[in-house]
Amino acid sequence: MTELNSTVARVTDRIRKRSEQLRKAYLARVESERRPRPHRTELSAGNLAHGFAANEKLEKIKLSLEPVPNIGIVTSYNDMLSAHQPLGRFPDLIKDAARDAGGVAQVAGGVPAMCDGVTQGQPGMELSLFSRDVIAQGTAVALSHNMFDAALCLGVCDKIVPGLLMGALAFGHLPVIFVPGGPMPSGLPNKEKARIRQLFEEGKASRKELLECESQSYHAAGTCTFYGTANTNQMMMEMMGLHLPGAAFVNPNTPLRDELTRACARRALEITALGDDYRPIGQIVDERAIVNAIVGLLATGGSTNHTIHIVAIARVAGILIDWEDFQDLSAAVPLLARIYPNGSADVNHFHAAGGMGFLVRELLGAGLVHPDVMTVAGDQLTDYANEPMFDEGTGLTWRAAPAESGDPEVLRPASEPFSADGGLRLLKGNLGRAVIKVSAVDPKHRVVEAPARVFEGQDALKEAFQAGELNRDVICVVRFQGPKANGMPELHKLTPSLGVLQDRGFKVALVTDGRMSGASGKVPAAIHLTPEGLAGGDIAKIRDGDRVRLDAESGVLEVLVPDSEWSQRAPVEAHTAEHEFGMGRELFRSFRAHVSGAEEGAISLGI
Repeated sequence: MTELNSTVARVTDRIRKRSEQLRKAYLARVESERRPRPHRTELSAGNLAHGFAANEKLEKIKLSLEPVPNIGIVTSYNDMLSAHQPLGRFPDLIKDAARDAGGVAQVAGGVPAMCDGVTQGQPGMELSLFSRDVIAQGTAVALSHNMFDAALCLGVCDKIVPGLLMGALAFGHLPVIFVPGGPMPSGLPNKEKARIRQLFEEGKASRKELLECESQSYHAAGTCTFYGTANTNQMMMEMMGLHLPGAAFVNPNTPLRDELTRACARRALEITALGDDYRPIGQIVDERAIVNAIVGLLATGGSTNHTIHIVAIARVAGILIDWEDFQDLSAAVPLLARIYPNGSADVNHFHAAGGMGFLVRELLGAGLVHPDVMTVAGDQLTDYANEPMFDEGTGLTWRAAPAESGDPEVLRPASEPFSADGGLRLLKGNLGRAVIKVSAVDPKHRVVEAPARVFEGQDALKEAFQAGELNRDVICVVRFQGPKANGMPELHKLTPSLGVLQDRGFKVALVTDGRMSGASGKVPAAIHLTPEGLAGGDIAKIRDGDRVRLDAESGVLEVLVPDSEWSQRAPVEAHTAEHEFGMGRELFRSFRAHVSGAEEGAISLGI
């Protein structure tokens, strides 16, 4: 067996020691909720009658019998969003499979699923991050009926999977399997989409041309095919052992996808506390699983949003991590995949080149992930070095992932990585702490020192760009975009404008206490700056013309103002009234008031 990488071992041990008391208390709660018989037997007759009133007669009989396990389905289905539309068929597939296996499945509840692609640059985006915590609460409400012995979580996109996982971990005694929907077939290449977006920003393409381009890119049922937060979620669920092996990137509405969905139901029935293979999610998601998820994030150049989400997920499971952990692991983990925006390929190309099975095998072989972990499939991560197959004759089977990458421009072995590190850096200096993803940033653009131009919203930056005011070396500072100020919206709307400036030969960067898209790209962006401006962060003290240095190579982010002047300078007052009402934002006032900082997971749940 390959020896575990020393950095991975050291960081894991550090997390374990840091979390010892919190984790111990969490596991004690998990164990206290374990039952040798169905939880519904604790319900009164009236409770139970309400719980199965709408079921068919045979299912009522089964649910009246003590040993029969019942699966709760928590779904994020809606038919407006391409990623979640395929989930509409899943409950019937799951119920049929559970029935055939001698169990029962019920839809326990639904959770909201909003799309950052629809709300990008719109007021609704200011609800996006907080929707994660709403989803966690919704999952808890769904499972609170105490009717269930296991759960299946149906979700895909940006905040949905983290929210479902946080909610499920609050029911850590239940076995939980995550059931993905799969990516849409490949459409217009992502680089072509980015090119037309930039032409539109420059006034060289019409809105009709832009809409045609976007429609060719986002064109069918399934997840968007670029490697943003949604697809990073799917990678992460495999790395944590919460999917069935190889489930992440199988296209929707295919025989293999449907059979994997049925298999989730069968497996969930096998791993309840009623049998002899009990696998509660609270035990699966331990320090090793969290580290494996971070390693997967780094090895694939995944979404920066997970420097927030993984922190929040871990916290619910009694595990404390911070950005130092991400940085130290990034220095040891090589980049093995190039998927847009870190390359030209999409997730379908990644899957065809060997996908998750190849990636997991390479990480195991290099000693970069913990192999001896509990998963929903077994007791070794090696199960995830396999890929699923299905035909009517032999049914669902798994085979070893390809020995060689089908496309070394997309996926490489650990012995020949695209780069020696994972490309995620922690920046520190007199502005606070921020993260930056450099895996898609050309090395010549990773150090920028230029005068600041300060904005208090992305619309103001776009107006300055269109007026020609940014045609120079510039570090654009967009402040009062943190969770307390306005819910920390993504600022992906700025990507084309900043990309145009960079292509014109200017040194350009972004500094913000907000988020960038999960598809952070070629322009260096110091994001998630903490403390945020509204919480006393020094980003509120920057003035137009201040010289700012962003050095992603040495991990420095600072304003080059004399200490004596900087310490005496007063922060600018934030004007957030326009973000407090409209598009439902008034309902999230308490979230903004109580949310933690970005490095603490931006959690508004009081945990």
